Amino acid sequence: MTVSSTSSSTGTSSSTSSSSTSSNGAMTSADFLSLLVSELQNQDPMNATSVTDFINQMTSYVNVSSQQAINTSLGSLAGSFTSLVTLNSVNYIGHTVTAKTDTAVLSDGSATFNYSLSSAASNVSITITDSSGNKVWTGTGTGDAGSNSFTWNGKNSDDKQLDDGGKYTIAVTAKDAVGNSVVNYTSITGKVTGIDTSTSTPSLTVNGVSVSANAIIGVSS
Repeated sequence: MTVSSTSSSTGTSSSTSSSSTSSNGAMTSADFLSLLVSELQNQDPMNATSVTDFINQMTSYVNVSSQQAINTSLGSLAGSFTSLVTLNSVNYIGHTVTAKTDTAVLSDGSATFNYSLSSAASNVSITITDSSGNKVWTGTGTGDAGSNSFTWNGKNSDDKQLDDGGKYTIAVTAKDAVGNSVVNYTSITGKVTGIDTSTSTPSLTVNGVSVSANAIIGVSS
């Protein structure tokens, strides 16, 4: 009778514990203690759980509990960081900024790019490609150390004026007198007209181009 009574009690306890654990998806301290007590009540007296096994179980619980606490803290921190980045990004709206990117939108028959060189270049080659990767124009640019600007007139290699609204990418090749590349990065300058917060890293709309908030390298007004 005693064995039967214990089994029934255990079934209820285990069921309650399982329900409690599964309801919130994580084992709490109460869940763990309930399981531990059930194990003590129902272990075989002739083959009792060793002290070492109990210690291992306690250690496992502490590790899991600590990991859950760390995950919760990191999730909270990530949420706060995203909110902070979004708030800071909103402050850019209406301001003229310079952002690292190799893409610009053709507007009013032209598109202006910037590129930075670590030192003076003896020759600079520029290639413009469309959104499909097709090469539409090639030419040369200035090779001054530091910031350089290049305005493309929107015409392809056949001197045909392309339609406004298309997105075009610049590729700059610049080498010094001994043939070493001196290109740092390319960028565009324009007014921020919008912000997209649908991803973990907010993006800004600059002259019709979406750029990461982390790509902003200067604010001029």
